[in-house]
Amino acid sequence: MLAEKLITTVFKKSLAFSLCDFVGLLFHSLRHLNNLNNPLRVTIKNIMVRAYTQEYVYKHPWERVTSASWRKFVDPENKRILSHILDVDTLNRKLDPESGKLYTTRAITVHTPGPWFISKIIGQDICHCVESTVVDGQSRSMQLSSQNISLQKFVEVVEKIRYDPHPDNPNEWTICRQETSIRIKPLSALASMAEKVEQRCAERFVQNSAKGREVMERICKYLEAESRGISL
Repeated sequence: MLAEKLITTVFKKSLAFSLCDFVGLLFHSLRHLNNLNNPLRVTIKNIMVRAYTQEYVYKHPWERVTSASWRKFVDPENKRILSHILDVDTLNRKLDPESGKLYTTRAITVHTPGPWFISKIIGQDICHCVESTVVDGQSRSMQLSSQNISLQKFVEVVEKIRYDPHPDNPNEWTICRQETSIRIKPLSALASMAEKVEQRCAERFVQNSAKGREVMERICKYLEAESRGISL
């Protein structure tokens, strides 16, 4: 939670600063954050597009973490925490017999990203997204890519997540790398406030990422107990 609080504080303070001040404060905070003994690492890649990466270490094996990823949106008890997710439907699932890779496409409906006033401006409070997933059991790799298909004339959000065995402990730990980019379209109704909207959207995505990790950790612990025959 320290990571999320630190990034949230930076984004809030940035509203009163110039862009140069904001960049300096953000990178100073990120250097401090990445020096801490924290499983989460955050790196700003492109300030103009408001793109950032996050790394998080699950101290669970790859097979357990990827199983938890499939169950994240399915278990009813998670809906309270992941309240921004409204609906998830599987559109297609295919197993390639030659490569052994599993390809899945899902439709995900979420609340409109960003602060409440965005939905007032664009006249819509939900956003439809498509998520594509490739799981390679042989190389132990799971890659997810999602992008909004509605509201594209206003905002473009692309998120990529990858789960791989951790190089320092491949049989027991899993590293999650997440890349997210947020871009307000230059000719949209949000263009005049693009910088602030992107900041608020980024803040919201950091918060939602923390909620997702909380759910994943809980499911992993449940699966671990289940494998040992322990009831939680």
